[in-house]
Amino acid sequence: MQSCELLEALDVAGLVVCVAVLLVAAVFGLVRRRTDGRLRARAAARTPASEAGRLVAADLGGPLGSRATLVQFSSEFCAPCRAVRRVLEEVSAEHGGVVHVELDVSRHMRLVRLLNILRTPTVLVLDAEGRVVGRGSGRVRKADLVAALAG
Repeated sequence: MQSCELLEALDVAGLVVCVAVLLVAAVFGLVRRRTDGRLRARAAARTPASEAGRLVAADLGGPLGSRATLVQFSSEFCAPCRAVRRVLEEVSAEHGGVVHVELDVSRHMRLVRLLNILRTPTVLVLDAEGRVVGRGSGRVRKADLVAALAG
């Protein structure tokens, strides 16, 4: 009789663990869905890149835009990176003085570490002086980029 009670207790414990794991996964999924692709404003002073708290042309391998620079960190096998690239190219073509720069994370590890890039695609919006004024991960929306450029 005791072995049956033990099996029932294990079944209940297993069910509780299973429900807890499903609940944690659901919460994580909802948070991820809500924040994925959102462009967040960043305080320029918190940018840890160069000594002056900004990125320069040497960091990016090309000139900064006279108005803004859209920096995309991507990887070779990242499918969402291609969609984000199209959006960034479209925004830079529509807005004068805005430059799009794409950096491969495997070739720019110093910047990846410095800027705490955790996933691809990650997009940084730099002002004309190279300070980070916006940051987003995932499929960044065009409307958010245009709003960041306007602000």
